[in-house]
Order: sequence, then C-alpha cells, then structure tokens
Amino acid sequence: MKRVTRYISEYLSAKVIFALDIITSVISSVLVLLILNFLSSSAAYSGTFALWWVAGSAICSTLAMALFKSYNVIIRHSTLRDIRKHVLGILSANILLGITLAIASIFNVTVLFALLANFLLTVFLVLGIRFLMVDVYGYYRTKYSDRADKQRVIVYGTSEKSVSTVARFSCSKHYSLVGFLSKDQSAKNLQIAGYPVLSYKSEEDFSIIAEKLELHAILFATDIDAKAEESGLIKYCTNNRIKTLIIPSVDEVIGGKMINSGIRQIKIEDLLGRPEIKISLDEIKDNFRGKVIMVTGAAGSIGSELCRQLATFGVKQLILFDNAETPMHNFRLELEARFPKLDFVPVIGSVRHKDRLDYAFRNWQPQVVFHAAAYKHVPLMEENPCEAVFANVHGSRMVADKCVQYGVEMMVMISTDKAVNPTNIMGCSKRLAEIYVQSLGIALAKGEVQGKTKFVTTRFGNVLGSNGSVIPRFREQIESGGPITVTHPDVTRFFMTIPEACRLVMEAATLSTGNQIFVFDMGKSVKIVDLARRMIELAGLKEGEDIRIEYTGLRPGEKLYEEVLASTENTEPTSHDMIRIAKVRECSYQEALQAVEQLADLSKAVNVPEMVKLMKKVVPEYKSENSRFEEYDS
Repeated sequence: MKRVTRYISEYLSAKVIFALDIITSVISSVLVLLILNFLSSSAAYSGTFALWWVAGSAICSTLAMALFKSYNVIIRHSTLRDIRKHVLGILSANILLGITLAIASIFNVTVLFALLANFLLTVFLVLGIRFLMVDVYGYYRTKYSDRADKQRVIVYGTSEKSVSTVARFSCSKHYSLVGFLSKDQSAKNLQIAGYPVLSYKSEEDFSIIAEKLELHAILFATDIDAKAEESGLIKYCTNNRIKTLIIPSVDEVIGGKMINSGIRQIKIEDLLGRPEIKISLDEIKDNFRGKVIMVTGAAGSIGSELCRQLATFGVKQLILFDNAETPMHNFRLELEARFPKLDFVPVIGSVRHKDRLDYAFRNWQPQVVFHAAAYKHVPLMEENPCEAVFANVHGSRMVADKCVQYGVEMMVMISTDKAVNPTNIMGCSKRLAEIYVQSLGIALAKGEVQGKTKFVTTRFGNVLGSNGSVIPRFREQIESGGPITVTHPDVTRFFMTIPEACRLVMEAATLSTGNQIFVFDMGKSVKIVDLARRMIELAGLKEGEDIRIEYTGLRPGEKLYEEVLASTENTEPTSHDMIRIAKVRECSYQEALQAVEQLADLSKAVNVPEMVKLMKKVVPEYKSENSRFEEYDS
C-alpha cells in the first residue's frame, strides 16, 4: 500500500496527467479519423485532412487543457465541479479544432459530426481513465491497508454534510467508512458514493447492523443530528458499546489549546448545548468595530471566548489584561495563529492593583471594557474570603473607577447566578460588585459623579467546560478509572455553553441603555448525577461495573439548587427573548462606596469576622449555607 501511495504521489504529477490527457485526446481523434475513413468510400479523410485533424487535435487540446488547468485536480478527490472543468476543456478543444479546419477550408457537415463524435469519445476516455484510477486506488487501499488498525465507522444520515464525510475517510489513517445509516426506510438498499445505506427502526435493528458490519463507531456530521438522537441512536450506541463520533463545526479550544476541526468523540457539551441562539450580529459588530477594547481576565474561560469573538468584529485593538502568566502565554500563541492581523496587547496585571490598571488605561485608552476577572470557585473562596472580597469587590471597584476616570464609553461586568440570594462568600462578593457598579452608574446619570461611562452587568449560571468546572473534572475522573465524585444526589445546576454566554453578553451590551443588570434564560436545570451518568455512557462504560459514583456531601457554601434567574416575577423583558432585566434593590453611591472601602480595608487586614458581618449587613439576603459563617446570620 505504501508503494502504491508513493507511486501515485511521485509519478502521477500534474505534468504526467497533462501529458496523459493530451495523448488520450489525440488517440480519440485518431480513432474518429479511422472510423471516418472506414465509412467513406473516398480518400477525402486521409492525407492532408488527416494531418490537419491529428496535428490540430494535439495543439488545440494542449491549449484548451492548459487554459482550464484540469490536470491540476487531484484525481481521487474529484467532484462534479471538476468533471465540468474536464468537459468544458474538451469542448473548447473541439471548437478550436473546428475553427482550425474551417480556416484550412476543409470543413463540412461530415466533419461537424466527426467533431461531435470526437468530443464524446474524448470525454468518455478522459473520465473513464480517471474513474479507473480511483477504483484501482480504492481497491488497493481496501485490500492492502492495515484494517486491523482502523475503526469501522458508519455515518448517520444522508444529508449533504453526511455525504461530504466520504472525502475525509478516503485518506484517514484511523477510520474506515462502511456505509450510511438512516431512519428513512425508503433509503434502504440505496448506495452513496459506492457505500450502502442501511435503515433501522429499533435498537434491535441497530444491534443487528452493528454486529453484521463489525462496527466500532457511528459518526454524526452535525451537532444538530447528535442532539436529536440523544435519547435514541446515541443511547443504542452506548448500550452496544459503539463509540459516538462527531465533526465539530468550528475549531475548538480544549485545555487552553487549539484543536483543529476533525473527527472526535461526542462530548456531553454537544448534547447539553441548545440550538444556536439568534443574536443581532450586524448590530453587535457595528457596536464594537473600530474600537479599542479591554478584557480583564482575558486568559480565563469567559474572557478568552469574548476575545475570540471580538477578534472577528473588526476591532481596532484588543487589550488583554490578566495576572495568569502561563494561560496568557498560551492564549497569545493561539491568537497569533488564528488571527494574524489582529492588533492585540497582552498585559500581565491584577485588577486589585490600582497603579497597574492605571498604566493600562493611560497607555491604551480603551473605549469599551469587559470585566471578566474574578475568583469564582465557591469552596475555595469560602476558605479564603478575604481574597474573594479583595479581588471581586475591590478589584471591580478599581476597574469601574478607571473607566470613569479615562472616559470609557461602556463597562460590561460579568456576574453570576450565585449573586442571587447568595449563600456563600463568592456569590455575595459578586453581588457587592454589582451594587457598586450599578450605584456608580446611577450617580453618573444623576450628575452626582462626573463622567460618561455606561455600566452594564450580565448574570448567568455555570458554563459548560469552563476551567475547573464539573465537566472537565468528571472527564479526568473517568479517564483515571474513577470514581466520579458528586456532592449530593439531588444537586442541580443551570448550564450554558461558553460561546452562547459570550454572545448574549455582547447582545446585552448592545441592548443596554446603562445601569441595568441583565439575566439570561438558562433553560432547564440539570441534575449533576445525571450529568455524570451520561458522561460515563458516552465514554462507553457502565456505571457500577466499569466506574462508580461516590457522594461526598455538599461543600461549604454550596446550594442544592440554584435560583431561577429569569422568571417574570423578578425580571422585566427586553427585545431579546433570552435576555431580561433584573429587578434589584438600588443603593446610593455614597453608601456603596463607604461599604466597599471598608470591605477592602478589612480584607487587606484579614479581619474575617468583621468583614463577613459587614457583607451580610450590606447584602441582607446573604444567608450562609453549610458554612462556618452561618453564626453571623443571627
């Protein structure tokens, strides 16, 4: 097989194919000439005519094929469009030959029919040779490639996207295509690109097909197909220990590294993610095009995705602000590779450090700021409350104040559903940040503080696959053989994909008139234990047999159920049906400023008791759960 592949790549170059096409064209012309002489009783088609005919065929074919460059097409990847190119080249060659014969005054009705025959015969021979090459190549790949090392795959569906996977499999070193699978019974016994189409009605039908074809995996061409079959075909596959594969629609970032769009195993994110959210993309682009934009926490899950989307909006310059050196380095390499024309500046710094922030604002004068920098892990912040307050509350105040000082048009703060009736330090710290930012915006609108900045806050729940979240943790536990650790059998959470969360953030920024807290429709909450079981199934394992689930108990500050964000009781509608405005208690700026300053001083002094008491005073709805700070609720 290696010898065949090497022969094709080394000897069937474009020049060889070009020469072969010309020779084939001349042979076709000679055959037509012989037929003309055989059918004619005179010698009209020999001598001078034969010379013009054969020489003209060689010259005209060379010119036409050089013009259409049909010899540059890789034969084994030919498409209908490529066939059209061959036909047009051969047609042009015969038209040129006809013109040449007419100039030589040896053109008549018989010659016209001869040209038509020459065209048809040349098309037949040129395409026939190519089809033969493809068949021979396919035969050798099937017969001599090491099939033991390849997984036998069937493609779901017969859509255009499904059929396009044939080209991927033709050169795959890991997968061997065995056919297409369809629910449509009328497609039974059909063939696509030489592969059979098999239909099924039930799991029993699928099991028979899988056993007969010795299937290793099924491939979904789109995430829409995969979601539609979550409780059907994907369930059948897990029951039959068949892998489920997918072709991502775009490049992905996994573990901070760019992954090219190739065949990969279906992840839980593919099934939990909802249909793509419709947003006013043109309006959003107009809102950010040509502007200098700063993103704090730019190397984090949300911050980095915001940057990726902003990079496609024609922004003038992107300022990346983060204190995490290695993630920033990795993200810089990604942006350089994906967006070589993007003008971006990576700045290492903390939002807690006033002078470092001032340096960034003073040097690059951002017009829009997305504030995504924050400490987010609930148990860790429950154990380190002073750092949570200093980063999330004091840091947000620093960013907001710099926005006002340097005349930033808009600051968009990323908040969380845990700020709703908080039960932990992290949630309360984000609510305090919301209070300060909103009160500052109201003070600006009333003229109590001089400035022009609009402040927008966006709240949403857990994002699928974010750094340190439950899904990557479960994936690591599955890969290491388990057990999977779940805090409680009844714990539930709302989930949203990172890209759709970021799209809604930018949509909210476009809708905002200032000083609003936007909340997103998070859909239905998901039981974490069901999430774990689904991930076990997708890995081709059985709960209890291959891997077990352990319950570890709720962690400090953790809720069983997150609050419903976007109900009609606590929100007002916007023009986007997935974005609503939260009804929240407004605070005066002076009160908020005084509280934030006191909290900053207490956090720097690591005076935990007084700091937590003040937090509960400013945010009276903050009631600790499963936490050492419950004693301060009284």
